[in-house]
Amino acid sequence: MDLKHLREVLELVASCDVSEVEIEEEDLRLVIRKHAPAAAPQITYAAAPAPAVAPAPAAPVPAAAPAEAKPSGTQVRAPIVGTYYSAPNPDSPSFVKVGQKVSVGDTLCIIEAMKLMNEIECEVSGTVTAILVENGTPVEYDQPLFVIDPS
Repeated sequence: MDLKHLREVLELVASCDVSEVEIEEEDLRLVIRKHAPAAAPQITYAAAPAPAVAPAPAAPVPAAAPAEAKPSGTQVRAPIVGTYYSAPNPDSPSFVKVGQKVSVGDTLCIIEAMKLMNEIECEVSGTVTAILVENGTPVEYDQPLFVIDPS
């Protein structure tokens, strides 16, 4: 693309009510974006993608290992987004361990959200069969935290 042609394209974009123009030629891709009516257009140059290389032959797929059995029971899910803590402080033991019996109202963990420590309480009585989150990791809303086998 020669300079004269580029100037014509820039003037056209500046005078029109378009916000983006994309031009592709043999070995050139030109994208012009106009963010605000009074702003000068933004020009981005990128080389055309290289020709695709033929993929290597696929390796034989080994036999799949049997899937781990998911623990059965009631899932306790995160009621908020935050950071999961298994103990009240780093020097204390965890609130619960796998195999431990829990009752309604027992504290299972803490989720820190916006510098507030929120104690997550058990809503069913039973035995903790799985802890699905590592200490100090971020959790999302409704993410499974524990599996409790009701008694």
